[in-house]
Amino acid sequence: MTGFPMLRIASAAAGLALLAACSPNESGSAVDGGTFGNSTMTNTLVMTGRQGYVHDLSARFAAEVPSMVTFAFNSSQLDAEAQAILRQQADWIRQFPEIRFRVYGHTDLVGSTSYNKTLGLRRAQAVVSYLSTLGISRGRLEAVVSYGETQPLVVTEGRERRNRRTVTEVSGFVAGHPALLDGKYAEVIYREYVRSAQPETVLTGTSLSQSGSGS
Repeated sequence: MTGFPMLRIASAAAGLALLAACSPNESGSAVDGGTFGNSTMTNTLVMTGRQGYVHDLSARFAAEVPSMVTFAFNSSQLDAEAQAILRQQADWIRQFPEIRFRVYGHTDLVGSTSYNKTLGLRRAQAVVSYLSTLGISRGRLEAVVSYGETQPLVVTEGRERRNRRTVTEVSGFVAGHPALLDGKYAEVIYREYVRSAQPETVLTGTSLSQSGSGS
């Protein structure tokens, strides 16, 4: 009797292998929810080390600059506060010419779903347009299909400014950028760490001195 469990396990394994061989889908496609594209793209990003850097840079962007701007009711106009935040975003984005960004548009729950989806996209497009006036290439910016009213920060059917927002996020690397063609993605991060560790040099009189040394 002891041979029957082993025989069943072997038969099950053989059946799974046969199904995998005959399946028209990619390995992993059943568990890839589309967050990072299809499973082949996800595997490629992981194996080349690029996905980890995208995650790290996205977290760093959100930690170092405000990633969200808000809007007046039924408006896609950028007010002075929004423009100030976007100038901070542009300063950060300029440090990383190899990186692409997406801007997601959102609305509150007032109004129809179709109207809010269009309004959210207009808000994302307004942010992309303003960032481009600050010297950021449009080729690195994407206003994606709006989430409309489907992802509120504050769940309320009334007017809520925090729900009327855009969110800027790191989305990946610029295809074909010269700094990335040789696969040295770590240099993107390493370069910034080296720069951040270098003290500023100032000219005093006829000699050079380094700032930040204390007194």
